[in-house]
Amino acid sequence: MPRLYTRTGDAGTTGVMGGARVSKDHTRMQALGDVDEANAAIGLALAFQTDRNLIAILRNAQNTLFTVGAEVGSKGKAKVPRVKHEHVVTLETAIEVLDVGEIKEFVMPRGPASVASLHFARTVVRRAERSCVALNRREKLNPELLRYVNRLSSFLFQAAVWVQRQAKAPEEHPEYG
Repeated sequence: MPRLYTRTGDAGTTGVMGGARVSKDHTRMQALGDVDEANAAIGLALAFQTDRNLIAILRNAQNTLFTVGAEVGSKGKAKVPRVKHEHVVTLETAIEVLDVGEIKEFVMPRGPASVASLHFARTVVRRAERSCVALNRREKLNPELLRYVNRLSSFLFQAAVWVQRQAKAPEEHPEYG
């Protein structure tokens, strides 16, 4: 039976697509880990959804995050799929389809699991975006990748509000004071 472990990372480095080895705490690896975590968070949110259209959009987002991960996790001349403008447009269309009207107050990230899990996924995607921006300062990334991750967090917020309203669950707003 093949082993899951290789021991090649025991000294604190890891291989990336393209053949290079980098430190496990390299900005690239931070971004890649955050993108992976974002994908897992969307997978968790999927477990609580019932709307077929929303499920399809979230699954598509997970597939595209694999492409994001391939781009972020490659160095040099590695041939990997790339995030394209069409991916961004797909999310923008999804945001428009889940029309919730104008939101005039801050929305508390809680509620039924179907809602709270989308809010959680949004926050993880925001962290992945920050990590990708940090990597982009060191090594230029595909601008469409950065746009996609930005739109994804916007979509997840919109989806959370939409699911809350579809469930007719009361919207909660922060209490100040």
